[in-house]
Amino acid sequence: MARRAHPDKDIEAALTYAESQGWRVLPGGAHCWGKMYCPWNDKTCRCGEFCISCIWGTPRSARNHARLIRRVVDKCSLDATTAVRH
Repeated sequence: MARRAHPDKDIEAALTYAESQGWRVLPGGAHCWGKMYCPWNDKTCRCGEFCISCIWGTPRSARNHARLIRRVVDKCSLDATTAVRH
């Protein structure tokens, strides 16, 4: 089953990019629209700082939040070309 789309087009595009890189996007949460999970779930991956990221439903700046989502994905210490899934 496909996840529901984020209401903001910039954030939805960033989430689609994250999913194309192997990240899981799960809608729902207490104070956020959803969460994004690193596909590698490695203890050494930036001390877990970027392994889970919150996705806000109504951020102050949707464009900046979308840029942050892409940055988290791009700065992951493990990438699809060098890492082995656990």
